[in-house]
Order: sequence, then structure tokens, then C-alpha cells
Amino acid sequence: MADVYRARDHKLNRFVAIKVLKPELRSDKEFVSKFRVEAQAAAGLAHPNIVNVYDVGEEGGTYFIVMELVEGITLKAYILSKGSLSVRETTGICLQVASGLETAHNNGIIHRDVKPQNIIISTDGTAKVADFGIARAASADTISSNVMGSVHYSAPEQSRGGYSDEKSDIYSLGITMYEMLTGRVPFDGDSTVEVALKHLQEEMVSPRDVIPDLPRAIEQIILKCTQKSPDRRYQNMSQLIRDLKESLVNPNGDFVKIAPENPSGATHKYSRADLEEINRRSMEADAYPGLFDERYDDRDPYEDEYGGADAYLDDGDDDYDPDDLIDEKDRWEKKRGQGRQKSEHSDRAAVVVAVIAALAVGGLILYLIIHTFGILGGGGASGSTEKENTAAIDLAAGMVKVPDLLGKTENEAQQLLRDSGLGYKYLGETSSDEYASGQIASQDKAAGSSVQKNTRIGYTLSIGSAQALTVPDLANKTQADAENALASIGLLVSVDNTRYSDDVASGNVITSNPGAGSSVHEGDTVTIYVSQGQNSQSVQVPDTRGKYKEDAVTMLTNSGLYVYVASEPSESVPANLVIRQDIAPGSSVQTGSSITITVSTGAENAIVINPDASQGSQGSGAWMCNAQLQAPAGFTDGSSVRITLVQNGQENTVFEGTTSFPYLLNVQGQSGVSTGTVFVYMLDASGNVLSTTKYDGVAFYQQG
Repeated sequence: MADVYRARDHKLNRFVAIKVLKPELRSDKEFVSKFRVEAQAAAGLAHPNIVNVYDVGEEGGTYFIVMELVEGITLKAYILSKGSLSVRETTGICLQVASGLETAHNNGIIHRDVKPQNIIISTDGTAKVADFGIARAASADTISSNVMGSVHYSAPEQSRGGYSDEKSDIYSLGITMYEMLTGRVPFDGDSTVEVALKHLQEEMVSPRDVIPDLPRAIEQIILKCTQKSPDRRYQNMSQLIRDLKESLVNPNGDFVKIAPENPSGATHKYSRADLEEINRRSMEADAYPGLFDERYDDRDPYEDEYGGADAYLDDGDDDYDPDDLIDEKDRWEKKRGQGRQKSEHSDRAAVVVAVIAALAVGGLILYLIIHTFGILGGGGASGSTEKENTAAIDLAAGMVKVPDLLGKTENEAQQLLRDSGLGYKYLGETSSDEYASGQIASQDKAAGSSVQKNTRIGYTLSIGSAQALTVPDLANKTQADAENALASIGLLVSVDNTRYSDDVASGNVITSNPGAGSSVHEGDTVTIYVSQGQNSQSVQVPDTRGKYKEDAVTMLTNSGLYVYVASEPSESVPANLVIRQDIAPGSSVQTGSSITITVSTGAENAIVINPDASQGSQGSGAWMCNAQLQAPAGFTDGSSVRITLVQNGQENTVFEGTTSFPYLLNVQGQSGVSTGTVFVYMLDASGNVLSTTKYDGVAFYQQG
């Protein structure tokens, strides 16, 4: 659906990812709408396990989303590279994913396409949920086959086109967890129809049958997540997170409770018409390649191994015997084998069907006009008045008047057009001194003009004044003063009351997003983080030394601490084990405190002495280093780094920016000091330290 590019934000001096809608889809309003929904769904979510969305826009017909750049690979690629993951690693990743989805669900957003291709594992081991492309706000109206995700991970209710809620995401996460542990999906087949039917009808092979030594708790968690009836699954992500944490300390416990099946529950049966529709879609997919292509699947290259397109199954009735399902499936298999031989006949049949459909639609429209306006004999009551803002309809010419959209919100404008018998199309955004951000700034047909019924009226949305505004410094201001300061310059305010601070009094602002000095426009929203005072709840820091990184992160996170991971080579500590932590084990700290663990990258020869370096001439010149530093763990070309030199307790920066490795360290050191220690800090787009690599024993020589 889109191409993703790495780019640099020159204003904020950071790398970002830009997702650009493919050129062939820009004229398709369905995909443009889906693209915008993705941005809107994710933009309001702020969580370390969700890929942040910074901006969305359109320029010259090109639609794009600016997102956080995450250095790493998809979970799908990670599974393929390792074959399968350990229980420990699987649990750690699922805890992070569930935490991100929990935040989305609490904000009324259901992802609807949870799968390994949409989970990114960053270089520091953080799992981030991406691609909210078919997300929708949860409501009673969320019933559509268009919200079906990738069929290998879709819940049964999604395959049927039924109601989807947070329990659908739980099902998909359970399937993902199954694949992480076993290296394969539980249901596979030659077509997406076959896979969807398996999700609907067949029982899943227990992961313990594939992995005999799988802990009982993990098996039960997966089975509860993937129950076909949503009522028998976890009812929310909080319950799943609770059991995942419990499994870490009680892996073989019997604490997972799955509700018994309801023997009086109705068995869902499919009508003959339902299966005919399933078969027709499959035959058309064979006879007309591309009809149901990957545009509708939003897959990445790692998903191509499954092939096919998503199948959308409608609800059936109760007039079909289950045994007929087998006959229908066999008949479908035979048809599928004959599909390509009958493609020429199918072409002629498609034309006939199209003509009949056009005649039927035309007849329906004629009937509705006659029925609505009483053309045939006294249909309408005299003296009736038209609904406010509904266009007068000229029956003779089929013309309607265009309503005035200017100053309306997008939802208000679309409703006005629907009431007037008109369609609509989004033409992009524009700056405006007259209309506030989010209001209609222009329309391509003048208000009051007459147009043919069903004409699409184009509109543009205002992004506020073209004049840039600067976010003021709100730190330590009271909430009321901060809100007034933002409102006085035309900015909207969002308040976050979830943070504690030892330095900022309760009720005062800690910081804002965007931060002080950032450029914004009138009508933009600024989030202020209001302090709740000191957090009196304290926790005891666990000892993570010698433990695997994933275990250490899980232990510390479960203790309510924020974890940062650094890395460095070690001759004595094996790779991926914790060397040390910057807060002593057993210490009492406040919940929410930050802790850094240093993880071993294993023994490696990180320093290569340049053979041209002077080997000990005792002249009176400067003491110089001429060594090569090998790349630190997790480094990729284009990454930002800071390189410092420490001698006699003094640390000086010798380089900061983007470079390549091996790096030639050719610097002057302190006079008479023959060795030094070099640190390479990996930086994120904002200049924050992601990881640290230490190089001991760098030699310096006096120049003759």
C-alpha cells in the first residue's frame, strides 16, 4: 500500500521514517481514506511500544505520514532468522506488545491487524507495534469485512465480517505467540479461503504437541487467547498481561482459567449462498489475477511465503447442514482446478453480470425517486417542508444545490453533502488565516450552485494560520496559567496528569509536547504534563547481574522501573548477559525511576593498532593515538554516534555525528599518558544515548 523511506528532519535534526502512499493508489479514495485513518489512529497514541506518528500531510497529490524511525527488523524476519524463539524471549516480547495494545484499547482504538509483520524489534530489544492501517475506533458500528487483517492471524469473527473488538487483537496476539514459539502458524492452506475456514471450524493443535517441554502456563495462555468464542478469551489486555507476568515466576502453575463451552450455544451454520460467494471469490482470484491482490493485504516481503489474498466471509443463516460444508469445499476444489480453463467463458459471464447489475441499479434508483417524491399519484403530503440544509431537488433536471461547507468541521461537511444527495472528496490541507485548524477552508464548487445529483464536491482542510507560532516555556507554571498561555496564542491544550516529579510541585507543569521553542501553527494541540508531586511508592531493585537481557528487562519493568540498555564487550561475561546495573541490587527507589543495565556483547578484538604507528620513539613531540575502532554492537550505517576519550578521569568528546566503522581514531592525548579509554555512544534522533560501548587500553605514542 505504501513505500517507507528513511529521511532527516532538518528542523529538529533527527532521522524519521516517511510512509508514502503508492502512486497507483493515490486516485483511489478508499486507500487514501485508509491511509489517513492509519495516521489518525496512531497519532493520538503515545507509548514506548507503539511507533510514534509525528505528522501527516499531502503535497502535490502525494500523501505521506512522518513516523518515528525504528532501527531494527520485523518480528516476522526475526522468527525466520532464528526458526523459533525461547519461552523467555517470547514472553518478554508479548508483554511489550500487549502493553502497547492495552494503551490503544484504552483510547478506543482496535488494531485489527496484529501479526509479526506489524511488530518491529529495535536494536535495543524493544518491541514496537506499527501499521494501524485498518484500525478503527471501537463502537457498536464496527461491523465490516473491510476490517479483516491478514487471514493467518485473523479472529473468527473478523473472517465472518462480524463485530471486532479488543478480544480480536488478543486472538491475533495468541496466534503470533504460537508462531514465535513453534516457528509456524497453526492454520495454513493453499488459499486464504481454506485458512479462514480452518480458523472458523478446526481446533488448533496445541503448541505443547509441537514443543513437549513447553511450560503448562504458556500453553494455557495461548489456548485461552485463541478460543473461537470471544467470550472464552481474555476480556482485555490487562488480564493477559497479568497472566504473562505470573507465568514468569510460576511457569507450570494452573492459574489460567478458560471458561467452559456453553452446550446450549447455537452452532453457526453457513448458507449455500455464503459458500457460493466464497467459491466465486476464489474462482475470480484464479481467473482474474490481481482482482484480490496484495493491495488489500498490506503485506511485507516476509509474508509472501503464504501467498494469496484475504478472504472475506459473510454471516450465514441456519438452513445449511454441516456435512454440506465438506461437499461444498470439495466442489470448490474441483472448480478451482477448472478455473483457468474457463477464463474465457468467465469473461463473457462477467460482462453479462455487469449489464444485469447496471440495469438493476438503474431500476432501483428510479423506484426510489418515484417512491420518495410521489411522481405516480399523490405520493407527498402538501405543505411539507424540507429538512434544514437539505438541497432542493429539481426532479426535471436531477440537479441539487451545493451547501456551504466553509467553516464546518470535516464530519459536519460530509454529513451536509450526504443529506444533499452529493458525494465528497478530500483535496488536502492548506493554511488559512480565516478558518481554524480542522475546518473546511475551501470547496471546489461554490455554495448555492446547481450540480448533478451524486456529484462529488471537493474540499480542503485548514491547518490554521500560515504564520508559525512558538511554544512558550511552560515549566513550573500552574496548569491554569499554562492553559491560558497556550489558548491566548491560538493553540489547543491536552492535559496529561499521569506523571510524578521530585522537582516540580503537584499541579505545576513538568514539560510539554511539542517542547518549549518548537514551531507550531494556530489550532495545533500542545500536551502539557502536569506533576502529581513526589511518588511515595518505593520498590526494591532486583539483582539482574548474570541474567539474560530479556529476563533482566522483564524483571525491572515488572518492578515499575524504566529500563535503559547499554552494551560493551567483555572477556569474562558471555554475550547477552548483564554485566552490571547502575543502581545497586536491593536499593529502595521510587516507582518510575530509571535504571541502566550494561549487557555483554561477548569477547571481541575491538581495537586494531595501525601498523604505521610509532612504537615507542621517545622524542619530545605530542602523544598521539593511531588506532581503528571496530563497529559497536547494533551499529548501522547512518547511525548517529558520540565518541569520547577518557584519560586521568577527564572525558572529552572527539567526534559527534554520523560516520562509518572501522573508525580511525587519530587524536592527541595528554602528555606522558600512554593509554586511554574510548566510549562510543549510540544516539537517537534527539541526541539521547541508546547504548554505550567501551574500548579499554587504547595506546598513545610520543611522536619524535
